[in-house]
Amino acid sequence: MIYYLKHNIHKLNWTMIGNVLGMVLIAQACLMVLPVIVDLIYQEGLYDSYLIVIGICLVLGYGLMRKKARTNSYFAKDGMLAVGLAWIVVSFFGGLPFYLSGEIPSFVDCFFEAVSGFTTTGSSILTEVENLKHATLFWRSFTHWIGGMGILVFILALLPKSNDRDMHIMRAEAPGPTIGKLVPRMRQSAMILYTMYMGLTIIQVILLLIGKMPLFDALCNTFGTAGTGGFAIKNTSIGAYNNAYYEVIITIFMILFGVNFNMYYFLLIKDFKQVFKNEELRTYLGIILFSITCITLNILSMYNFDVFKSIRLASFQVGSIITTTGYSSCDYSVWPQFSKMILFLLTVCGASAGSTGGGVKVSRLLIIVKKIKLDIQKLLHPQKVEAITMDGKVVDTEVVNQIMAYFCSFIIIVGVLLFLVSFNNFDFETTVTSVMTCIGNVGPGFGLCGPMGNFSMFSDFSKIVLSFAMLIGRLEIYPIIIFLAPLLNIRSVSKNIHSCKKRRSN
Repeated sequence: MIYYLKHNIHKLNWTMIGNVLGMVLIAQACLMVLPVIVDLIYQEGLYDSYLIVIGICLVLGYGLMRKKARTNSYFAKDGMLAVGLAWIVVSFFGGLPFYLSGEIPSFVDCFFEAVSGFTTTGSSILTEVENLKHATLFWRSFTHWIGGMGILVFILALLPKSNDRDMHIMRAEAPGPTIGKLVPRMRQSAMILYTMYMGLTIIQVILLLIGKMPLFDALCNTFGTAGTGGFAIKNTSIGAYNNAYYEVIITIFMILFGVNFNMYYFLLIKDFKQVFKNEELRTYLGIILFSITCITLNILSMYNFDVFKSIRLASFQVGSIITTTGYSSCDYSVWPQFSKMILFLLTVCGASAGSTGGGVKVSRLLIIVKKIKLDIQKLLHPQKVEAITMDGKVVDTEVVNQIMAYFCSFIIIVGVLLFLVSFNNFDFETTVTSVMTCIGNVGPGFGLCGPMGNFSMFSDFSKIVLSFAMLIGRLEIYPIIIFLAPLLNIRSVSKNIHSCKKRRSN
């Protein structure tokens, strides 16, 4: 693959890409120290599996970082390829401890579980989660927290030196149609983001501890909430606690982590105007409120007209699905079709851009709706000149085109994935929702892969396909497409187009 990439995608800064991968591996080795500590506390004998992987990551990371690039300059294609490779590499080594420890016997299952963790999807192949040892449970949940804000954004926050070129990496990894710096320096922006991320994480842990949740449980459940991942440490997810306080706290923080983190920065600097006029935030909260109201009314009779319980369950599930967290407090697969359809649509919708949530993103859907409205107005009034605006600012035509390209690519990729996964010959509901929940980074779907089910029944081929679906969803298509460019013959297509244009000019 590397050979073909090297010969089909020209002028790539391979040394710089190797340096980035080296930094990722070293960072991963350092982060793996935490499950080692957890294992030593509980004395369950898994630390050697993690130490082996730590050693491999350090050696490979050091080797990749030793070779210095002739130039520190790299461009968008370098950044996207580096990010695509980094996420595949980190998922590969992230799943190795599961395999070496024997906690998950199949390596394909280990890779699927690791990808699901780092991409904050939360889809699992495990049937008995509670049988796992503490180190494994901790590392599964911690991968959510690492992947939530972004692996490379984390590294950018720690780098002593950074430049504007680092924006290419952040743009490739950060969710949403656009990404902007909070402050002029990229490193400072990354540090601000992670400071807010850690702050919200600590607050949730404290609130869960106040409710007398065990520390280990509070940490794992918070990691899953913060990263909007949803790996539970109980077989029946959050519903196992049967505690209204826990559900309310987790619901609130799931919704909070689904908000664009730029809004929290504006609140910190007391720029309330930017928060109140943000269209995406108003739409995001409006969708949540509308969905909760509709589902509450629809399920009220199922819970003996207990209004509080119905609101609590509806709020938790809506918050979990729209933010693509994937926790569950009940088996919503038995709900009426109307409620299930709302949850399915929320799976596609996703949270805000610049949050830890997945999905298409509310901002993209807003711009698509405005684009359709504008096109209709142009048909009715050809002479009328208008532009698409967000938050009182004109949306650049290039951004609109990118969003339309993204949406078209999304539809095509979903079609291909559905075709490949259909070879399992499962029912329509299971096949469709398994693909949508993986590419949307949600976690549970409906049918066999519902909130009380899992992905263990899928073939190894389908698990690999769904793993790449999760990566495509988390990195929002383009980094993985660029990685697979030789297989798609993108370079030769662009070459033909270029030569055609040249002939025309002559």
